[in-house]
Amino acid sequence: MTQAILVINAGSSSLKFSVFRDGGQGDPVATINGQISGIGTAPVFEAKDAQRQPLAGKSWTAGEASDRKALLAYLLDWIEERLEGATLIAAGHRVVHGGVRHAAPVRLTPEVLAELDGLVPLAPLHQPHNLAAIRALADAHPDLPQVACFDTAFHRGQPWQSGMFAIPRELTDEGVRRYGFHGLSYEYIARRLPDIAPDLRDARVVVAHLGSGASMCGIHGGRSVDSTMGFTALDGLPMGTRCGAIDPGVLIYLMREKGLDAGAIEKLLYNKSGLLGVSGVSNDMRALLDSADPHAQEAVELFCFRIAKEAGALAASLGGIDAFVFTAGIGERSAPVRARVGDKLAWLGVRIDEAANTANETRISTPDSRIPVYVIPTDEERMIALHTRDALAGRG
Repeated sequence: MTQAILVINAGSSSLKFSVFRDGGQGDPVATINGQISGIGTAPVFEAKDAQRQPLAGKSWTAGEASDRKALLAYLLDWIEERLEGATLIAAGHRVVHGGVRHAAPVRLTPEVLAELDGLVPLAPLHQPHNLAAIRALADAHPDLPQVACFDTAFHRGQPWQSGMFAIPRELTDEGVRRYGFHGLSYEYIARRLPDIAPDLRDARVVVAHLGSGASMCGIHGGRSVDSTMGFTALDGLPMGTRCGAIDPGVLIYLMREKGLDAGAIEKLLYNKSGLLGVSGVSNDMRALLDSADPHAQEAVELFCFRIAKEAGALAASLGGIDAFVFTAGIGERSAPVRARVGDKLAWLGVRIDEAANTANETRISTPDSRIPVYVIPTDEERMIALHTRDALAGRG
């Protein structure tokens, strides 16, 4: 029997979804992708097939359908009409935070949901929306099993040094520690890389997940060793609108001298900083690369500088580096960014092949580059589908 798995990535005002068909052999295959945007105002539903061709579209006025339960009920009905003999067996959700306890996906129960509610203070901009979609789907389709797949889980096996701040022990015991994020993306790359380069199965690899949210991870033998994101998804690299790593003394200064409270600081660091804050132009890397504004160019240069700097730190955590991988939106599509980072890693023996890089080939380093450099598209949705299937089967 052919089965289908619904994958959901819920945000504050949008809900992205994919449908995977699973025949029991090999990886599940994505057949439908789409999203419901404008939740809470005027929702818009869009769906495309595996070839990115439009399948359907619908919009609602604010008064017609702005709550998640109604929208998810519509989505489930629409999907089940197009399963063509397959049976929808479960929904897998991207959940940003699994805390210290969850090192693997988990089937959702009221008890697990209550536990995940307790992690909202650790991811206040993401976790509530992830959990709201789970509850809404449970109300709309109570018999459908649901599985939570955590962005933090891949990092749970890191050495203790990678997860600890030098703060009073009681705060560490309360959960104030480095968790790491983008774990589903890194897990997919760790799974995919040996297919592309079998000799790197047990290698020390630095992976740069570069998008609107950006981070890096050091992986050894397919396992996370260290990462740039820490207690929150605010740490590490500069991002589209997030500052990345910042001296904590800056926050004290903002409170004492500028009179900013926690809410104002949160808005500044999450929404007004990063590429947008430095450039004053845009948070979009394409717009910055096209801009003649010197501040836009400074934003690009700072972004690339910090990537190269963090690569060195991760190489130290790994005890060396055998390969470098670019992934996610900027990493997969921005040849200029990859070239600049490669130039800054020349001290490691990195040599970027200009033609291969421009053509977005899988390997973009020259044959004589001491460190091979790859571009590997990530697929977090496929990882969620795989985890959901395994969780239902009692594996994981």
